[in-house]
Amino acid sequence: MSDRLDPVSLARRLGAAGRLSHAYLITGPAGSGKHALAQALAAALVCQGEERPCGRCPHCKKAAAGIHPDVITVGPAEGKRDILVDQIRQIRADVYIRPNEAGRKVYLIDPASALNPSAQNALLKILEEGPAYAAFLLLAEAAGSLLPTIRSRCEEISLTPPPVEEEGEDPEAAALAELLLSGGEEALMARCVALEKLDRDGLQDLLNGTILCLERRMRTQPAVRKRGMETVEQLKTLSQAAQFNVGVGHLTGWLCAGHFSTM
Repeated sequence: MSDRLDPVSLARRLGAAGRLSHAYLITGPAGSGKHALAQALAAALVCQGEERPCGRCPHCKKAAAGIHPDVITVGPAEGKRDILVDQIRQIRADVYIRPNEAGRKVYLIDPASALNPSAQNALLKILEEGPAYAAFLLLAEAAGSLLPTIRSRCEEISLTPPPVEEEGEDPEAAALAELLLSGGEEALMARCVALEKLDRDGLQDLLNGTILCLERRMRTQPAVRKRGMETVEQLKTLSQAAQFNVGVGHLTGWLCAGHFSTM
């Protein structure tokens, strides 16, 4: 399934007449809205309103604030690249404990591509045999990063970033993209220092916007493709790190130092 509705509208449409699945695989590149849709679906799954997510009930408000006890986020442990099988075993032990407050218990796995093969096989057993109140939201850039058996147990929602003609480039992201492609070390360092005023969400939005700008330039400027691809991979790593408890200053320092050490 592919859709371009806003996240809340799409979640409501999926939730109409009790149609919410027990497992979704949400795919798409940076900037496609995976995280916004996952948040809306998590709220819809625990919502008590007639239109789900209603955005008004206590469950919706807690889910939006990231404090709902029945919405559990699973990602790589600190310092690790993979989601390990032991983490999935913890889910398997937890899943049979009934929800604390809501009618559903939601596990958001992000990024699902970080699940190693053993973890994916352990997750498959939960997807097949878990209790009816358990729901799973798996986020990945591409469905092909997961085993076919996992994909077959999920309803897939494939998202794409809005095209240029619908949403122009963010000036801040475009400026950073140009610096990363052709700017000098001092100019980039000065820009990174200025970025320390952002919070983590703001920095992540900027990084994702810069990735989109770089990808557009690679399509039209073959000469920058090699440097662009390396830079996009670096920014994706930083964007993922920004989801965790990492200081903005550390991230911007990593951006500047890491960029010139690999170019």
